[in-house]
Amino acid sequence: MPSPRGLTDRVPPHAFFLASAVFHYLGPSFAVLLFVRLEPTGVAWLRIATAGAAFALWRRPWRLLAMLSSDDRMVIGGLGVVLAVMNTVFYQAIARLPLATVGAIEFAGPIAIAAWGTRTMRNLGALVLAAAGVIALTEVRLTAQPVGYLFAFANCGLFMLYILLGHRIAANAPDVSGIDRLALAMLVATLAALPVGLRQALPAFTDAPLMAAAVGVGVSSSVIPYVCDQLAMRRLPRASFALLLSLLPASAAAIGFLVLRQAPSLVDVIGIVLVVAGVGLHRVEETRPPRHQPARPPPDPSRICNRATTRLTISL
Repeated sequence: MPSPRGLTDRVPPHAFFLASAVFHYLGPSFAVLLFVRLEPTGVAWLRIATAGAAFALWRRPWRLLAMLSSDDRMVIGGLGVVLAVMNTVFYQAIARLPLATVGAIEFAGPIAIAAWGTRTMRNLGALVLAAAGVIALTEVRLTAQPVGYLFAFANCGLFMLYILLGHRIAANAPDVSGIDRLALAMLVATLAALPVGLRQALPAFTDAPLMAAAVGVGVSSSVIPYVCDQLAMRRLPRASFALLLSLLPASAAAIGFLVLRQAPSLVDVIGIVLVVAGVGLHRVEETRPPRHQPARPPPDPSRICNRATTRLTISL
Protein backbone atom coordinates (compact mmCIF):
# COMPACT_ATOMS: atom_id res chain seq x y z
CA MET A 1 0.00 0.00 0.00
CA PRO A 2 1.47 3.42 -0.92
CA SER A 3 2.69 5.57 1.95
CA PRO A 4 0.79 8.77 2.82
CA ARG A 5 3.70 10.84 1.53
CA GLY A 6 3.63 8.88 -1.73
CA LEU A 7 -0.08 9.57 -2.13
CA THR A 8 0.29 13.30 -1.46
CA ASP A 9 3.22 13.52 -3.86
CA ARG A 10 0.96 12.31 -6.67
CA VAL A 11 -1.30 15.34 -6.19
CA PRO A 12 -0.03 18.60 -7.73
CA PRO A 13 0.94 21.10 -5.00
CA HIS A 14 -1.34 23.71 -6.56
CA ALA A 15 -4.34 21.46 -5.80
CA PHE A 16 -3.54 21.59 -2.09
CA PHE A 17 -3.31 25.34 -2.31
CA LEU A 18 -6.72 25.61 -3.99
CA ALA A 19 -8.24 23.45 -1.24
CA SER A 20 -6.68 25.78 1.32
CA ALA A 21 -8.12 28.80 -0.49
CA VAL A 22 -11.65 27.36 -0.41
CA PHE A 23 -11.62 26.45 3.29
CA HIS A 24 -9.90 29.71 4.17
CA TYR A 25 -13.19 31.50 3.44
CA LEU A 26 -15.56 28.93 4.92
CA GLY A 27 -14.24 29.78 8.40
CA PRO A 28 -15.56 33.37 8.41
CA SER A 29 -19.04 32.07 7.59
CA PHE A 30 -18.98 30.21 10.93
CA ALA A 31 -17.37 33.18 12.67
CA VAL A 32 -20.40 35.38 11.94
CA LEU A 33 -22.29 33.64 14.76
CA LEU A 34 -19.36 33.99 17.13
CA PHE A 35 -18.80 37.71 16.49
CA VAL A 36 -22.38 38.44 17.55
CA ARG A 37 -21.86 36.87 20.96
CA LEU A 38 -18.13 37.01 21.70
CA GLU A 39 -15.26 39.48 21.70
CA PRO A 40 -12.72 39.19 18.84
CA THR A 41 -9.98 37.90 21.15
CA GLY A 42 -12.35 35.19 22.40
CA VAL A 43 -13.15 34.15 18.83
CA ALA A 44 -9.45 34.04 18.00
CA TRP A 45 -8.62 31.84 21.00
CA LEU A 46 -11.50 29.45 20.28
CA ARG A 47 -10.30 29.12 16.70
CA ILE A 48 -6.75 28.38 17.83
CA ALA A 49 -7.75 26.10 20.72
CA THR A 50 -10.19 23.97 18.72
CA ALA A 51 -7.61 23.60 15.95
CA GLY A 52 -4.98 22.65 18.53
CA ALA A 53 -7.33 20.04 20.03
CA ALA A 54 -8.04 18.59 16.58
CA PHE A 55 -4.32 18.32 15.82
CA ALA A 56 -3.66 16.77 19.24
CA LEU A 57 -6.29 14.06 18.71
CA TRP A 58 -5.12 13.41 15.17
CA ARG A 59 -1.33 13.51 15.43
CA ARG A 60 -0.43 13.29 19.17
CA PRO A 61 2.69 15.30 18.33
CA TRP A 62 4.15 15.42 21.87
CA ARG A 63 5.48 11.90 21.30
CA LEU A 64 7.96 13.32 18.78
CA LEU A 65 9.52 16.04 20.92
CA ALA A 66 12.54 13.91 21.76
CA MET A 67 13.30 13.51 18.05
CA LEU A 68 13.57 17.26 17.45
CA SER A 69 16.75 19.28 17.67
CA SER A 70 16.93 22.47 19.70
CA ASP A 71 16.79 24.53 16.49
CA ASP A 72 13.64 22.69 15.38
CA ARG A 73 12.00 23.38 18.72
CA MET A 74 12.84 27.07 18.49
CA VAL A 75 11.32 27.32 14.99
CA ILE A 76 8.18 25.45 16.07
CA GLY A 77 7.85 27.59 19.18
CA GLY A 78 8.30 30.74 17.12
CA LEU A 79 5.65 29.61 14.64
CA GLY A 80 3.25 28.87 17.50
CA VAL A 81 3.64 32.37 18.91
CA VAL A 82 3.22 33.86 15.42
CA LEU A 83 0.00 31.90 14.86
CA ALA A 84 -1.39 33.03 18.21
CA VAL A 85 -0.67 36.72 17.70
CA MET A 86 -1.55 36.67 13.99
CA ASN A 87 -5.03 35.23 14.55
CA THR A 88 -5.67 37.60 17.44
CA VAL A 89 -4.71 40.78 15.60
CA PHE A 90 -6.54 39.60 12.47
CA TYR A 91 -9.86 39.42 14.33
CA GLN A 92 -9.14 42.73 16.03
CA ALA A 93 -8.54 44.28 12.59
CA ILE A 94 -11.68 42.95 10.90
CA ALA A 95 -13.71 44.06 13.92
CA ARG A 96 -12.73 47.65 13.07
CA LEU A 97 -12.11 47.70 9.31
CA PRO A 98 -13.81 46.20 6.25
CA LEU A 99 -12.55 42.72 5.46
CA ALA A 100 -11.49 43.88 1.98
CA THR A 101 -9.25 46.55 3.48
CA VAL A 102 -7.62 44.10 5.89
CA GLY A 103 -7.17 41.67 3.02
CA ALA A 104 -5.48 44.28 0.87
CA ILE A 105 -3.00 45.08 3.61
CA GLU A 106 -2.47 41.41 4.44
CA PHE A 107 -1.59 40.44 0.87
CA ALA A 108 1.00 43.21 0.62
CA GLY A 109 3.24 40.84 2.59
CA PRO A 110 3.07 37.83 0.24
CA ILE A 111 3.49 40.13 -2.75
CA ALA A 112 6.68 41.49 -1.15
CA ILE A 113 7.98 37.94 -0.56
CA ALA A 114 7.21 37.03 -4.15
CA ALA A 115 9.05 40.16 -5.32
CA TRP A 116 12.08 39.24 -3.21
CA GLY A 117 12.18 35.79 -4.82
CA THR A 118 11.66 37.01 -8.39
CA ARG A 119 14.58 36.15 -10.68
CA THR A 120 13.22 36.42 -14.24
CA MET A 121 11.36 39.06 -16.24
CA ARG A 122 8.55 36.56 -16.79
CA ASN A 123 7.99 36.14 -13.06
CA LEU A 124 8.31 39.89 -12.53
CA GLY A 125 5.51 40.40 -15.03
CA ALA A 126 3.45 37.74 -13.24
CA LEU A 127 4.00 39.57 -9.97
CA VAL A 128 2.85 42.89 -11.45
CA LEU A 129 -0.32 41.31 -12.85
CA ALA A 130 -1.14 39.57 -9.56
CA ALA A 131 -0.52 42.72 -7.52
CA ALA A 132 -2.75 44.77 -9.83
CA GLY A 133 -5.47 42.15 -9.53
CA VAL A 134 -5.31 42.12 -5.73
CA ILE A 135 -5.55 45.92 -5.64
CA ALA A 136 -8.56 45.85 -7.96
CA LEU A 137 -10.31 43.18 -5.87
CA THR A 138 -9.73 44.67 -2.45
CA GLU A 139 -10.19 48.40 -3.13
CA VAL A 140 -8.32 49.84 -0.15
CA ARG A 141 -10.31 52.63 1.48
CA LEU A 142 -8.83 54.87 4.16
CA THR A 143 -11.09 55.37 7.16
CA ALA A 144 -10.67 57.05 10.52
CA GLN A 145 -9.55 53.88 12.31
CA PRO A 146 -5.87 54.21 13.21
CA VAL A 147 -6.03 51.33 15.72
CA GLY A 148 -7.63 49.11 13.10
CA TYR A 149 -4.85 49.88 10.64
CA LEU A 150 -2.27 49.18 13.32
CA PHE A 151 -3.75 45.71 13.79
CA ALA A 152 -4.01 45.20 10.02
CA PHE A 153 -0.35 46.03 9.35
CA ALA A 154 0.70 43.88 12.32
CA ASN A 155 -1.27 41.02 10.77
CA CYS A 156 0.52 41.63 7.45
CA GLY A 157 3.95 41.33 9.06
CA LEU A 158 2.92 38.24 11.00
CA PHE A 159 1.50 36.65 7.85
CA MET A 160 4.91 37.07 6.21
CA LEU A 161 6.53 35.38 9.21
CA TYR A 162 3.99 32.55 8.93
CA ILE A 163 5.08 31.95 5.33
CA LEU A 164 8.79 32.03 6.21
CA LEU A 165 8.51 29.78 9.28
CA GLY A 166 5.95 27.55 7.58
CA HIS A 167 8.46 26.80 4.84
CA ARG A 168 11.07 26.02 7.48
CA ILE A 169 8.96 23.35 9.14
CA ALA A 170 7.70 22.04 5.79
CA ALA A 171 11.23 21.04 4.77
CA ASN A 172 11.65 17.33 4.31
CA ALA A 173 12.67 15.67 7.54
CA PRO A 174 13.43 11.97 8.00
CA ASP A 175 11.93 11.77 11.48
CA VAL A 176 9.21 14.40 12.05
CA SER A 177 6.91 15.55 9.23
CA GLY A 178 5.89 19.14 8.61
CA ILE A 179 2.31 18.37 9.68
CA ASP A 180 3.50 16.98 13.01
CA ARG A 181 5.61 20.10 13.54
CA LEU A 182 2.55 22.20 12.67
CA ALA A 183 0.53 20.27 15.25
CA LEU A 184 3.12 21.12 17.90
CA ALA A 185 3.05 24.77 16.82
CA MET A 186 -0.75 24.86 17.22
CA LEU A 187 -0.42 23.56 20.79
CA VAL A 188 2.10 26.32 21.48
CA ALA A 189 -0.30 28.84 19.92
CA THR A 190 -3.13 27.65 22.16
CA LEU A 191 -1.05 28.31 25.27
CA ALA A 192 0.36 31.61 23.93
CA ALA A 193 -3.12 33.04 23.24
CA LEU A 194 -4.63 31.71 26.49
CA PRO A 195 -3.98 34.81 28.68
CA VAL A 196 -5.72 37.24 26.30
CA GLY A 197 -8.53 35.07 24.93
CA LEU A 198 -9.78 32.58 27.50
CA ARG A 199 -11.91 34.97 29.55
CA GLN A 200 -13.65 36.33 26.45
CA ALA A 201 -14.26 32.78 25.20
CA LEU A 202 -15.87 31.46 28.40
CA PRO A 203 -19.51 32.03 27.27
CA ALA A 204 -19.03 29.48 24.49
CA PHE A 205 -18.37 26.69 27.03
CA THR A 206 -21.98 26.85 28.22
CA ASP A 207 -23.56 27.37 24.79
CA ALA A 208 -23.59 24.35 22.46
CA PRO A 209 -24.27 26.30 19.22
CA LEU A 210 -21.45 28.71 20.00
CA MET A 211 -19.03 25.86 20.70
CA ALA A 212 -20.11 24.04 17.53
CA ALA A 213 -19.44 27.21 15.56
CA ALA A 214 -16.04 27.51 17.25
CA VAL A 215 -15.15 23.97 16.19
CA GLY A 216 -16.23 24.82 12.66
CA VAL A 217 -14.06 27.93 12.67
CA GLY A 218 -11.04 26.04 14.01
CA VAL A 219 -11.27 23.14 11.57
CA SER A 220 -12.19 25.23 8.52
CA SER A 221 -9.81 28.11 9.16
CA SER A 222 -6.79 26.55 10.87
CA VAL A 223 -6.69 22.76 10.40
CA ILE A 224 -7.55 22.10 6.75
CA PRO A 225 -5.91 25.25 5.29
CA TYR A 226 -2.72 24.93 7.35
CA VAL A 227 -2.32 21.24 6.50
CA CYS A 228 -2.86 21.99 2.82
CA ASP A 229 -0.35 24.83 3.11
CA GLN A 230 2.23 22.42 4.50
CA LEU A 231 1.66 19.94 1.67
CA ALA A 232 2.03 22.77 -0.85
CA MET A 233 4.98 24.47 0.86
CA ARG A 234 6.95 21.23 0.91
CA ARG A 235 7.04 21.23 -2.90
CA LEU A 236 6.80 24.91 -3.88
CA PRO A 237 9.49 27.58 -3.50
CA ARG A 238 8.65 30.32 -1.04
CA ALA A 239 8.23 32.99 -3.75
CA SER A 240 5.91 30.77 -5.79
CA PHE A 241 3.74 30.02 -2.77
CA ALA A 242 3.59 33.71 -1.88
CA LEU A 243 2.45 34.58 -5.39
CA LEU A 244 -0.24 31.88 -5.32
CA LEU A 245 -1.65 33.53 -2.20
CA SER A 246 -2.83 36.26 -4.56
CA LEU A 247 -5.53 33.79 -5.63
CA LEU A 248 -7.27 34.12 -2.26
CA PRO A 249 -9.13 37.37 -3.06
CA ALA A 250 -10.20 35.85 -6.38
CA SER A 251 -11.42 32.68 -4.66
CA ALA A 252 -13.35 34.83 -2.17
CA ALA A 253 -15.15 36.55 -5.03
CA ALA A 254 -15.90 33.20 -6.67
CA ILE A 255 -17.25 31.68 -3.43
CA GLY A 256 -19.34 34.77 -2.82
CA PHE A 257 -20.91 34.38 -6.28
CA LEU A 258 -21.49 30.60 -6.11
CA VAL A 259 -22.58 30.28 -2.47
CA LEU A 260 -23.97 33.69 -1.55
CA ARG A 261 -25.14 34.74 -5.05
CA GLN A 262 -23.10 37.93 -4.81
CA ALA A 263 -22.46 38.86 -8.44
CA PRO A 264 -19.01 40.41 -8.91
CA SER A 265 -18.73 43.88 -10.37
CA LEU A 266 -16.80 44.68 -13.53
CA VAL A 267 -13.81 45.74 -11.41
CA ASP A 268 -13.99 42.40 -9.56
CA VAL A 269 -13.98 40.48 -12.84
CA ILE A 270 -10.98 42.50 -14.08
CA GLY A 271 -9.17 41.79 -10.80
CA ILE A 272 -9.85 38.05 -11.04
CA VAL A 273 -8.61 37.95 -14.64
CA LEU A 274 -5.42 39.81 -13.70
CA VAL A 275 -4.69 37.50 -10.76
CA VAL A 276 -5.33 34.32 -12.76
CA ALA A 277 -3.19 35.68 -15.60
CA GLY A 278 -0.36 36.43 -13.18
CA VAL A 279 -0.46 32.98 -11.62
CA GLY A 280 -0.66 31.39 -15.07
CA LEU A 281 2.32 33.38 -16.31
CA HIS A 282 4.46 32.54 -13.29
CA ARG A 283 6.91 29.67 -13.56
CA VAL A 284 8.67 27.90 -10.71
CA GLU A 285 12.37 28.64 -10.85
CA GLU A 286 14.22 25.41 -10.34
CA THR A 287 17.91 25.42 -9.53
CA ARG A 288 19.95 23.45 -12.00
CA PRO A 289 21.68 20.43 -10.54
CA PRO A 290 25.47 20.53 -10.68
CA ARG A 291 26.95 19.19 -13.87
CA HIS A 292 27.84 15.56 -13.49
CA GLN A 293 31.54 14.98 -13.10
CA PRO A 294 32.82 11.54 -14.16
CA ALA A 295 34.04 9.56 -11.22
CA ARG A 296 37.79 9.08 -11.00
CA PRO A 297 38.76 5.43 -11.56
CA PRO A 298 39.97 3.62 -8.45
CA PRO A 299 43.75 3.41 -8.10
CA ASP A 300 45.47 0.35 -9.48
CA PRO A 301 46.72 -1.80 -6.55
CA SER A 302 49.73 -2.95 -8.56
CA ARG A 303 50.83 0.65 -9.17
CA ILE A 304 50.48 1.47 -5.49
CA CYS A 305 52.56 -1.57 -4.63
CA ASN A 306 55.26 -0.61 -7.16
CA ARG A 307 55.43 2.97 -5.77
CA ALA A 308 55.76 1.70 -2.23
CA THR A 309 58.54 -0.71 -3.29
CA THR A 310 60.41 2.08 -5.09
CA ARG A 311 60.19 4.38 -2.06
CA LEU A 312 61.41 1.61 0.22
CA THR A 313 64.37 0.89 -2.09
CA ILE A 314 65.34 4.57 -2.22
CA SER A 315 65.17 4.92 1.53
CA LEU A 316 67.42 1.88 1.95
